[in-house]
Amino acid sequence: MAVNLLDFDLDGLTAWCESLGEKRFRAVQLFRWIHQKGAADFDTMSDLAKSLRAKLAGAAEIKALPVISEHVSGDGTIKWLFDVGGGDAVETVYIPEDDRGTLCVSSQAGCAVGCRFCSTGHQGFSRNLSTGEILAQLWFAEHRQHKRQGLAPTERVIDNVVMMGMGEPLQNYAALLPALRVMLDDHAYGLSRRRVTVSTSGVVPMIERLRVDCPVALAVSLHAPDDGLRDELVPINRKYPITELLAACRDYLDAAPRDFIMFEYCMLDGVNDTPDHAQALVQLMRRERVSCKFNLIPFNPFPASGLKRSPNERVKAFAKVLLDAGIVTTIRKTRGDDIDAACGQLAGEVQDRTNARERLASRRVVPIVAAVAPPGVAP
Repeated sequence: MAVNLLDFDLDGLTAWCESLGEKRFRAVQLFRWIHQKGAADFDTMSDLAKSLRAKLAGAAEIKALPVISEHVSGDGTIKWLFDVGGGDAVETVYIPEDDRGTLCVSSQAGCAVGCRFCSTGHQGFSRNLSTGEILAQLWFAEHRQHKRQGLAPTERVIDNVVMMGMGEPLQNYAALLPALRVMLDDHAYGLSRRRVTVSTSGVVPMIERLRVDCPVALAVSLHAPDDGLRDELVPINRKYPITELLAACRDYLDAAPRDFIMFEYCMLDGVNDTPDHAQALVQLMRRERVSCKFNLIPFNPFPASGLKRSPNERVKAFAKVLLDAGIVTTIRKTRGDDIDAACGQLAGEVQDRTNARERLASRRVVPIVAAVAPPGVAP
């Protein structure tokens, strides 16, 4: 069976080439052809020895993901649906902006965390993606758009990658880590550590491992100022409560490429969006002493959630409380709404193999009514 070379970081590719009797510099050449030039045909790799090309032809492949569909939004956002086999599919979103091109990458088919406001979580979990399947999303998007835009060989389309697509990246750590290393490698995509972001719902032990292994920018899906409410919105909080999570965030800052943690906060009408919730967040951050920024995310409604988007004026009032307290706060501009490409909308065609819809429906018939307790007092 042919080896998919997208599954290797440079060290892995070097070791594999050495097993063929080839030196490291050949692995570097091959790595550049794959990631910098987007080559998938070994015969086009003109500076590789013919003997090596012959070995590669029989033992390896550069395996792209089949494209099921492509949708282009009126704002230029592009959503691709990729077939990962077994009836599963994942989505990848490209967001062009004036100062950057961002790619939102999936790490799993489905998600096991089951956040109440996320449509992917309502599908349940199917499987982890391989390193090659994670990187194939970047490989495809970079070189497809590079060709479309007619850019020079040294120009890049994507200079910002966010692991914010389908799945919890830190629950697929073994595949995520080599993928991050390829994104950062100067022989591949050469992305800055500040421009690669891993978003997590709060898998504390893996945050600690990432700090040691490959500290890129970190975004944490917080969505509530206290454990009582976060337990309902982000179920993993029952295992790793807020105090433990924020302690891991403080430690992470020692190695992080930024001097803050980005906290994502999905604004849910009547659930977590009142001035009292905002004040509780301020007190939480002061008490836990975490250097932070907040990104307030307008909720993208879907029928199974039973939730509604907070009115714009309430979102602005919430932001004002944080800003007045000296916390840098932004309100995310929604992109790709007309193609369901925005945060939490990455539904795809994933099979529900865990009966998540039934479990969620039975557990969440009653709407959440959140009470905000004073700092340090359990609700």
